[in-house]
Amino acid sequence: MYYAVLDHKPKNHFKMIVLGPEEKVIGLHLFGINSDEILQGFAVAVRAGLTKAEFDRTVAIHPTTSEELVLMRNPTPPTVKVD
Repeated sequence: MYYAVLDHKPKNHFKMIVLGPEEKVIGLHLFGINSDEILQGFAVAVRAGLTKAEFDRTVAIHPTTSEELVLMRNPTPPTVKVD
């Protein structure tokens, strides 16, 4: 809602780092306005060991920037393979 009346819409960038076939979320990188507040909220989920599937099942609060983390459906292919 903050940007609904603005002509300039700043971009935010999100990256979710997952591990293994179960896609356990082990980190989040966020850049943009209010990233600090968004990370604080999701820190509990990461510490609890949630998986990407559990993030997907979360109901997003709309309209918010943080809803993109639980609506992230088309991941970028991994660039680093961890064995």
